[in-house]
Amino acid sequence: MFADLSVSLLAGVGYALLAVKQSRWCWVFGGLSSTILVYLAFGAQLPMQAALQAYYVAMSFYGFWHWSRQGDGPALPIGTWPLAWHVGVAVVILIVTALAAPAIATLTQAAWPQLDTATMLASLLATWMVAAAKLENWLYWIVIDAVSVFLYGAQGLWFIALLYAIYFVIAVAGFHVWRRRWQAQSA
Repeated sequence: MFADLSVSLLAGVGYALLAVKQSRWCWVFGGLSSTILVYLAFGAQLPMQAALQAYYVAMSFYGFWHWSRQGDGPALPIGTWPLAWHVGVAVVILIVTALAAPAIATLTQAAWPQLDTATMLASLLATWMVAAAKLENWLYWIVIDAVSVFLYGAQGLWFIALLYAIYFVIAVAGFHVWRRRWQAQSA
């Protein structure tokens, strides 16, 4: 298990660092990391996190394809969403979490059904936002990664909690790097 965690951690950090650089190869590293984490999250009774990791694997194929369409040319242009969209998304995530978490708690042995579900839903959106090169994806990841540190730490998965702590730091840096690129392309 330690070897699996080590490979997942290294591949996950590789994914995040390459995503900051907008390298399409980030998706290969992300897919590898998430494949391992599917198994580990399921074994830790975090079923929504396991499902989320499976989604990441699927998104790694889409992200690689989408980012590869640019060829060796410039990275995808970075876009943004209006504040109203983010407020709407937050409301939808809260409503779906309130509706789904009780069922998740009843049907599974989920340790943290509300946080697990809300984090999963926000992560689905944030992953798509990375693939679509939306600046605010990094702000979502900052919150998601902080919650994930707690979730995995509470389950005793300290190595995965460490991974998400590293992701948190990279997300802060990623936001600043992408914001500078967005400002430069807008000028």
